[in-house]
Amino acid sequence: MLAAAKNLNALLMFVLEVAVLASVGYWGFTVSSNWGLKLLAGLGAPTLFITVWALFAAGGGENAIYPLTGLARAALEIIWFGGGALALYAAGRTVPAVVLAALFVVNAVLRIIWKTV
Repeated sequence: MLAAAKNLNALLMFVLEVAVLASVGYWGFTVSSNWGLKLLAGLGAPTLFITVWALFAAGGGENAIYPLTGLARAALEIIWFGGGALALYAAGRTVPAVVLAALFVVNAVLRIIWKTV
């Protein structure tokens, strides 16, 4: 039973990662009425987030080019997932922003408790 719960939490982590990318993309397309800026922000923000994640955190750090551990990894996750929540909030989507942040906190706490960080 615990193994299944850990697997579900890992799935939640993946879903949250995708949600962050969708959130910053959504924000980018709402940032301006100018289509050029919408495209730049709507495609550029997720690209930036993908690049940071690939460099420092991909695959729980196993697939990252420069894997972070400990407090550095925790700081990256807080900034990354917090950035997704802030992007939703900035786009006027308060409830989804709070849900994203709350799910991240639950996910992170469970990963710490289960030592799957």
